[in-house]
Amino acid sequence: MTQEILDVPREAAGERLDRYLARALALPVERARALIEGRRVRIRGKACAIQRRLFGGERIELDRPPPAAGRAVGPSLAVLYDDEDCLVVAKPAGLPVEPAGPSSPSAVGAASRLGRFDVDGRAVPGLPHRLDADTSGALLLARHDRALAALRAAFEADAVEKEYLVLVLGTPPERGALDTPYGRSPADPRRFTTRVASARRARLSFTVERRLAGGALLRVVLDTGRTHQIRVQLAEAGFPVLGDAVYGVPSEAIARQALHAERLAFPRPRDGARVDVRAPVPEDLARAIEALARSG
Repeated sequence: MTQEILDVPREAAGERLDRYLARALALPVERARALIEGRRVRIRGKACAIQRRLFGGERIELDRPPPAAGRAVGPSLAVLYDDEDCLVVAKPAGLPVEPAGPSSPSAVGAASRLGRFDVDGRAVPGLPHRLDADTSGALLLARHDRALAALRAAFEADAVEKEYLVLVLGTPPERGALDTPYGRSPADPRRFTTRVASARRARLSFTVERRLAGGALLRVVLDTGRTHQIRVQLAEAGFPVLGDAVYGVPSEAIARQALHAERLAFPRPRDGARVDVRAPVPEDLARAIEALARSG
């Protein structure tokens, strides 16, 4: 059990206790209410009601229980960056970010062994972003609620730089940019498309890193973070991702979608200092690149 003291500012006068607590601690409102209902929140030594209105100037005492243990299921992960607020791991291809079931391996489960976490009352990492299961590379994780809120805000403010290495079919120009509508496919709601009327936009830019037999290795800078975005936009622009069974084309060179989150740069939650991390190219992608180079 750890105790926290919160001094309520005068400008919070009139705000409900549960909503103030959620905002001050960067917690979901449901979590703040659970702490209040569990008699872990006191003002002047007395437990409080959820609907209590603050006057401003009070001192809140909070007894925060230890986080509930999560299931640490998954392989050992290489750590690319680590501090008291967050860490970046190298997620291998084929490992889902979140578990499909209680005993299923996942990046979240595997990373929960890497130090202390307390997110929404659980000893598991928080997710400010995600990667597809078959995408390898840099995955950013939060150690506690305030860090998670700060990192999510950084993504929403476009303060995070994301670069991917992608093997594609075809002959793309040396550099290009795509800015398209984006939404679920009317024919199949499990898929996404740019060929739909939508107010949502998807934006990326790319440069050719290397010309290969029948294709190219691209460096893609992702400006928005839509689900399946790189795979969809490149495929519908005429440069499908190799090995992508849904939007791309099969490849003898690689058994999964040839997509790697190579670089991630973000403001550190504690002080805003810039962190710049690169994930090494995994062996299967490196072999595919060299195989295509030799065949050319």
